[in-house]
Amino acid sequence: MTLRSLLLLGSALGAVSPALAEVSIETGPTPIPDGEAVAEGDITVRNDQLAFTLAVESQAPWGVPRGAIVDLAAVKDSEIDLDRIAFADFIPNNWSAWPNTGREVEIVTDTPEKAVIRITRDFGEADLVTTYTLEDGSDRIHLVTEMVNTGDAPLEGLLSGFTLWPDSGYLFAVPGLQDAEDNSADGALSDRVVAYDADWSIALHAPYFDRVDYDTKDLYLEHDLAPGESRSFEGWLQVGGSGDLAPVVGAEIERGDGAGGSLSGDISSDGSPVEDSVLVVEREDTPYAWTLTPDGSYEIDLPAGEYSVYATAEGYSQSEPQSVTVVAGDSKSLDFDSLEAPGTLNFAVTDEEGAPLDARISITEGQAPIVEFLGRRTFFTELDETGDATVALAPGDYVFTVGHGAGFLSKGKEVDVTMTSDETQNVDVLIELLARPFDDEWFASDMHHHADQLEGTTPPEYLARSELAAGLDLIFVSDHDSTINHEELAGIAESRDVPFVPSIEFSSSWGHFNAYPLDLGIPLEIDTSTATAAEVLAEARRMGAEAIQSNHPFIPYGYLASLEAGTVPGGFAADFDLLEMNGPDDDARVFERAGQLWTEGQRIFLSAGSDAHDVWNDDTGSARAYAHVPGGLSTDGFVARLKNGNAYVTRGPLIEPSVMFGTALRVAPGEEKALSFDLTAVNGLTNATLVGPDGEIASQSFDGSPIEGVAEFTITPEPRSEGNDWVAITVEDAEGKMAFSDPIWVSPIAETDVLPAD
Repeated sequence: MTLRSLLLLGSALGAVSPALAEVSIETGPTPIPDGEAVAEGDITVRNDQLAFTLAVESQAPWGVPRGAIVDLAAVKDSEIDLDRIAFADFIPNNWSAWPNTGREVEIVTDTPEKAVIRITRDFGEADLVTTYTLEDGSDRIHLVTEMVNTGDAPLEGLLSGFTLWPDSGYLFAVPGLQDAEDNSADGALSDRVVAYDADWSIALHAPYFDRVDYDTKDLYLEHDLAPGESRSFEGWLQVGGSGDLAPVVGAEIERGDGAGGSLSGDISSDGSPVEDSVLVVEREDTPYAWTLTPDGSYEIDLPAGEYSVYATAEGYSQSEPQSVTVVAGDSKSLDFDSLEAPGTLNFAVTDEEGAPLDARISITEGQAPIVEFLGRRTFFTELDETGDATVALAPGDYVFTVGHGAGFLSKGKEVDVTMTSDETQNVDVLIELLARPFDDEWFASDMHHHADQLEGTTPPEYLARSELAAGLDLIFVSDHDSTINHEELAGIAESRDVPFVPSIEFSSSWGHFNAYPLDLGIPLEIDTSTATAAEVLAEARRMGAEAIQSNHPFIPYGYLASLEAGTVPGGFAADFDLLEMNGPDDDARVFERAGQLWTEGQRIFLSAGSDAHDVWNDDTGSARAYAHVPGGLSTDGFVARLKNGNAYVTRGPLIEPSVMFGTALRVAPGEEKALSFDLTAVNGLTNATLVGPDGEIASQSFDGSPIEGVAEFTITPEPRSEGNDWVAITVEDAEGKMAFSDPIWVSPIAETDVLPAD
């Protein structure tokens, strides 16, 4: 912090704290309950609507330089509510490594009417100046960032903008972009994203953006900056004390080009008001907003235009939608009186032998509330009553998909149910297990999975439920820079007699690493935002890690991508063991780089993980590692075999080799050697390919996409003039899901090699 900042802060602290209805600034650990800013130099700004804390001295998440908002909450009846975010900040280039030399903090204005704080940081050769303004009585923080290229070279293809990453609740993506398949903002019906739950909301308004990422939590502008050029970004963070989006839409109208109109009415069932009901507004057949009705009466202002609206409530059916044209300056009234009360389903899930199975139950067809605090679309069976789940749902026709290890061990089972109001039904579901790799001592784990720290929204109990429902054999957690959930998950794993792999995701701006298994109770002692690569890996070993995997190595903040860009602090550090397959778009590249390492004789093998943060919306185990662990499954045994290369990674197909992965195949030069692989794919096999240092060796197709098949290959090894020889297999199923194996080392050995040397 600069001397000027300290002087300004000193003068602010010397003043008498104003009443909460006014704007105030204070330094020290955040007063926001459950907040992460704990240092004496952190700054909190608040009024009677909201409070936020800037991490001036506390570490910001994911290696981002200090100066970000890390705590943000509504103020209700003069009391500050719980912190609801992991992070809100300006990102200069899409989560790429952030070279930074420090920050300056200036309190520009500190009056009962207004607080203005300016944070200056650098991003390589660019300066970033962000100004935060909060006024008395306002529910919005005004954000302005000025980005200036101070270097001699142009900065091209930047993705810059404000971000909002909640640490709880739900996300309502930018309307029109909820199902976007690319990062373009074409089709956006608004310029805001909202994090919310029933009792709070935070909206990020960002009128500049033309690109989005991470379910629209990141709102970017794609742009270039010539030397000396600057660009300004403006946005607002709006905080509400409930999940009502009417104030959010009102703020849009307020700063828009034209006036809005008003819509009001009553929501009832059998003539009685439905308390805590919700009016949902759609625009262009897309969810646009909603308003809450504590007493059954609603009112919402909307921009002029055509809408479809319907009413609903927790567990209730949705009303028939009504079309309405909103005219600027006009008021209209619509009532709804067709809501029906919920019914109850009791699921019991077993295998073909009658044994109960952990399962994931998803609504495939039927009413699935867009307002997620009204009801989930995905459910899990109980931990202590394996195979059982009780679900309350609105009346109507449903199709559920029920799965245990779906896509790997079995196919999802579709179940048709007609729900009736106030009725209880029992639903028995039998799932046929098409594969049982555990019978042959092959065991699976999702090697990258979050619980409820930072932006993770999965309580430990539900992490365990989801992993077991995915047909995984171990429970695994890797929260960002945190081990707080280890003890609870260790207890859950013990209660289910399942091994537990305690991990942590070291999260720097230039690379993420999962380290495991960690010793329980060992705290993280380094600052991942300033540590070098060598220091991060050394800390992993200090905490007990036997294996360290480089997570998503080729994304903008992946370790290998940052090495190629020259942005890793302290340069290359070698002490890692595994490369992770994470997003499927990078699988081929990760496999190619692993093959390069194998040819060089490096025993750095494959791992895989889903990177799930929200088990109700993410697919736990969608990428997983299978390791062969003879003699009984244990945490240490699984990690040792994974680290030793006796493993493969998969998004569906299963493999059992005739020669174990990670071992050496010794043959005489020129001698033919047969290799076979027993394969299973519940989606159906399409092809298997044997590869080596020079690429594809042979390929085998499977007509008719059978569930089971054998891939057979013959190799004739010869001594290589350069590098090590190896073979590995890739397998593809009928849905394009892939599996990739670790290598079988090929070691030609001749009689002359074992005779005495001349």
